[in-house]
Amino acid sequence: MKTPVSWIREYVELPPDVTTEQLAARLTALGLKVEAIEKPGENIRGPLVVGQVLTMEPEPQKNGKTIEWCQVDVGDANGTGEPQGIVCGAHNFEPGDLVVVILPGGVLPGDFEISARKTYGHVSAGMICSSRELGIGEDHEGIIVLPEGAGRPGDDARPVLGLDQEVIEFEINPDRAYALSLRGVAREAGLAYDAPYRDPARRSVPEPNDDGYPVVIEDPAGCPVFVARVVSDIDPGAATPDWMARRLALSGMRPISLAVDVTNYVMLELGRPIHGYDADKLQGPIRVRRATEGEHLTTLDGVDRTLSAEDLVVTDDSGIIGLGGVMGGETTEMSSTTTRVLVEAAHWDAVSMFRTGKRHRLTSEAGKRNERGVDPVITPAAADRVVELLVRYGGGTAEPGVTVVGQAPPRQPIGMATDLPARISGVDIPAEVAVASLAKVGCVAGADGYTPPSWRPDLTDPYDLVEEVVRVVGYDRVPSILPREAAGRGLSREQRLRRRIGRTLAGAGCVEVISFPFVGEANFDQLGLPADDVLRKTVRLANPLSAEEPSYTTTLLPGLLRAAARNLGRGTPGVALFETGTVAFPADRGPAPIYGVEWRPSDDELAKLFEAIPAQPLFLAVVLAGERERAGWWGAGRTADWSDAIGLVRRLGDELAVEVEVTSASRMPWHPGRCAQVSVAGVEFGHAGELHPQVCAAFGLPARSAAVEVDLDFLMSRAVDVVPGPEFSTFPVAKEDVALLVPNDVTAAEVEAALREGAGEHLESIRLFDVYTGDQVGAGHKSLAFALRFRAPDRTLTEQETSTARDAAVALAAERCGAVQR
Repeated sequence: MKTPVSWIREYVELPPDVTTEQLAARLTALGLKVEAIEKPGENIRGPLVVGQVLTMEPEPQKNGKTIEWCQVDVGDANGTGEPQGIVCGAHNFEPGDLVVVILPGGVLPGDFEISARKTYGHVSAGMICSSRELGIGEDHEGIIVLPEGAGRPGDDARPVLGLDQEVIEFEINPDRAYALSLRGVAREAGLAYDAPYRDPARRSVPEPNDDGYPVVIEDPAGCPVFVARVVSDIDPGAATPDWMARRLALSGMRPISLAVDVTNYVMLELGRPIHGYDADKLQGPIRVRRATEGEHLTTLDGVDRTLSAEDLVVTDDSGIIGLGGVMGGETTEMSSTTTRVLVEAAHWDAVSMFRTGKRHRLTSEAGKRNERGVDPVITPAAADRVVELLVRYGGGTAEPGVTVVGQAPPRQPIGMATDLPARISGVDIPAEVAVASLAKVGCVAGADGYTPPSWRPDLTDPYDLVEEVVRVVGYDRVPSILPREAAGRGLSREQRLRRRIGRTLAGAGCVEVISFPFVGEANFDQLGLPADDVLRKTVRLANPLSAEEPSYTTTLLPGLLRAAARNLGRGTPGVALFETGTVAFPADRGPAPIYGVEWRPSDDELAKLFEAIPAQPLFLAVVLAGERERAGWWGAGRTADWSDAIGLVRRLGDELAVEVEVTSASRMPWHPGRCAQVSVAGVEFGHAGELHPQVCAAFGLPARSAAVEVDLDFLMSRAVDVVPGPEFSTFPVAKEDVALLVPNDVTAAEVEAALREGAGEHLESIRLFDVYTGDQVGAGHKSLAFALRFRAPDRTLTEQETSTARDAAVALAAERCGAVQR
């Protein structure tokens, strides 16, 4: 919200010596966030004056361009009083017009210095300026032509152009909708300086009568108040007054035409959105109702919109003529020939406005205010203000009919103990100060409590009133006190385990990321999931951020794979990313019951609510792509593969003291021959391995990228809280290597498990160090070589003990896996 300081001063008697910076600081202290302070003319230095064109001679040039050689009266600003000769390339003016001239010695935005220089055969002593050259607009095709009476030649042009105006731009929070108006900001300025404030909405308005335009409200909850006034005999050629156009421009709005500009001006002034209809295009009474599902309306932006049954619409006998509170329709749009205008000032349900705007992806200045909540009491005053301006500047006549349907919803008083602000804030706020502070913001004290003002729909409970008291007293008086930590509390078991897991993955070179947990069918197609895959059965959101991804995810891989591809695409040679987050699986118990908020639900009602909540286990996903080990003087590098993925799961198992079992599996999105199922005590909790080539191509990842996805809740439920430290022996290790011949369908993990069990208690470690296939082992077989290391804690093992343990391990591998020692 851009607010010219001069416009604020029109409604509040600020001290004359208050600077814009001081005012902005005070308003910030009251809770209005200042985005910027704009000073449109601060980059223009030197003489910028009003000039009057005396003569202009067109001179064609060899390059095909025609320039105007002008004599311009700039009064005594040039020190001589003689006309100034200036070359101009624009042609949108004529002798007698008032223009803006910067004289030699002046500087335009961009440090563009103006001097007398020879060009096109003349000495051009200055420049006739366009809006873009002055930094106040984008028009560069023609120069600025000032209205008649804007000034005398030689006068400073800054006040005429509004370049002496300073503007404060605010970022308005959703709960402070009243500040989306000069009325609201000026009220806050008066509060900041305890200065007299004049409410621009306080005006005498004509009483409603039966002669007004007929209006029927079929949905009073959606539209409690509707005011209609008609102005006829408007001059369609009447121009917007210069002061109004300047204020609109300073506020960030482009002047269009008198009728449109007046409605925009009143919206900025009072905060009440106004809509104008070409009254001659209306057919029959105006009605406000909910749309029928599937009805259509072409709005003023030219878009044909399919309406929902939740949309509030304005209709006449011809059909729908507007999307209530958001945007009007094309059929009754005001045009350059409109002479009779019906002014609509209506109050709309804020929730309906928000949902309509989001549903249709339609943002308008009116919708922005209506969806936050607007003062419903000032609708007659806002309509009357528009009528007044159209009559004064458009030459129109206010028709005697005044239509007012409905009334503003009453505000309910809020009970609050007068010592509550002091107890909540920690500031010594006497009761009389609390009461006076609430009166300053418009609350009225009564027997039942404090009734909030009509322009503050955000005040609904005692703690809202506490905030108002504290901000008036001063946020800077609230002490900073750290809360005392309750004795005996610390991290929960889950928090400790999650930190251990995060440290383990970080130690393995992985980086944690967070992605949006939303998916669509296209994401599952990229993962190559079958049509009947359980992961495709999702919880669909009622109000998704994106229509392409309307469901809560059942897998963390889509977001993680996109993040990996994005980083690789920006030049990263290799990525190792991990994410922990919840996924959701439908409960299939029907929709959750909806209870009122008047009382706490019973235990049975709460149980039914929790039954409808989908299962949301905590998952962990890891993606490894590109370089895993870089090449250098030390040797060749290595890209990530399936072994790194499985190695990470094993490493997590070691960290949590959980024995992880690895078996081959086939599961999309992993490669069917390089996918491992990971389990604990025979219970599967995830998969790891190399991604399918089609999945790599779909996400733009390098071939043979690897991924892990496991149920972290399951893994943590079996974790050991305190992992015992390793036991060390000072006695020497005994080394035994065995090479076993097994069929190709036997996995190394199965052979390793058999060797580990058969080797006995003195086996310290076992490692697969070679896999061989070829003519020497025969077709359908492979040779697996394992390094076995034995050690006893209390003695040196004898050769007979280690060979006996080795033979027992080989025998068990032969029995279970059909292994034959080479």
